Amino acid sequence: MISSHALQMSRRDLLSAAAGCTLSFLLPPLLGRAADERGPARAKSLITIWLGGGPSQLETWDPHPGTVIGGPTKAIETRLSGVQIGADYARTAEQIQHLSVVRSLVSQEGDHERGAYFLKTGYRPDPTTIHPSLGALLTQQVPSDSVEIPLYVSLLNSEFPGRGGYFGDEYDPFKVFDPGTALHNMEAPVDRSRLAKREQSLAVVEQSFLKGRKVLAKGTLHAETIRKARRMMDSTQLKAFKVEEEPAERKAAYGDTSFGRGCLVARRLVETGVRAVEVNLSSFDTHANNFEFHTGHAKTLDPALAALIQDLKERDLLASTIVLVLGEFGRTPKINPLDGRDHWPTGFSCLIGGGGLATGRVIGATDPTGEKTAPTDPVSIQDLFATIIAQFGINGAHEMMTPIGRPMKLCEGKPLAALLT
Repeated sequence: MISSHALQMSRRDLLSAAAGCTLSFLLPPLLGRAADERGPARAKSLITIWLGGGPSQLETWDPHPGTVIGGPTKAIETRLSGVQIGADYARTAEQIQHLSVVRSLVSQEGDHERGAYFLKTGYRPDPTTIHPSLGALLTQQVPSDSVEIPLYVSLLNSEFPGRGGYFGDEYDPFKVFDPGTALHNMEAPVDRSRLAKREQSLAVVEQSFLKGRKVLAKGTLHAETIRKARRMMDSTQLKAFKVEEEPAERKAAYGDTSFGRGCLVARRLVETGVRAVEVNLSSFDTHANNFEFHTGHAKTLDPALAALIQDLKERDLLASTIVLVLGEFGRTPKINPLDGRDHWPTGFSCLIGGGGLATGRVIGATDPTGEKTAPTDPVSIQDLFATIIAQFGINGAHEMMTPIGRPMKLCEGKPLAALLT
């Protein structure tokens, strides 16, 4: 256990109309490292495995078998000496030594929407400001002109998706709801000569609109969106969204599920140089039949997560890719009359590792009796964010000016020394 002292150290519719799906990826130019570089020198990326609904820490990464709060969930040993996780995660147990386990996350939001906002932005909801999600922050602060596809991608549906916030809608994630297949509307329905004529005609209309409306036109992002969309349509990097060329055994390792394909696409995207990818797995809101539902979800999550970690490691991408596994909160130690667990923002768990972070650490602990609500060595959401941001070389204390003229720090937390060694 790590001591607490050591721990302190709406342009979406327009874009959709332009190319048939959300193309919100306009970024300021900055030369990035070549996408084919490997190891820690490679520009960093983030893959977030978002478990929507609030997964139970007791059925995943912090089981307490044989106790009143543990219920029927059993535990298994892992490659981390003395560390057990839920027995449904046998394959993850073989890869977890490449990550660290945080068992003492503490949030102040027990509502799904508010909790998701907090866990995705590092800020509690504020009626005066929409904060950028972590993926948007990373793409805004660490852009790259060598990547011709979106730098921030969300795979599968999320009830509360990340936003560009006060950075602008151009930093919203590019959403793909059926990963692993060819993207829709990425090929022009006409030949190149006819397409060129259409673009010329569009340019005439745009130039006419610009007269006396330069500020208004710039605010629509229309011309820039069209330019970026055409660049993406012509890019060979689009193949990162497909999995056909992957060996059959590798696809099988991830699992024949949309989530498994999403995790495989996430690996292909960061390999191409994408900065932030979110893979969504929902329905963890287990107020009833908690144990049955978690066992069912583990059949999807376990193989995909384990294969992703192993794949990144074997391709020398884990050293440059942070993997973060979490949801908006955990579940109560108390089992309710419906054999379920309710919302619990105090003392829940996440997995985090890669990108140069420390591995094999277990931070914090929860009370196996369920009598003490506060975990030992609590970790705030702000500190977790600050840790990730620091790994990207970003100063979390840097202030940005919001559209209403309010200075706002990128992050209010402090990096966790226990994960930065």
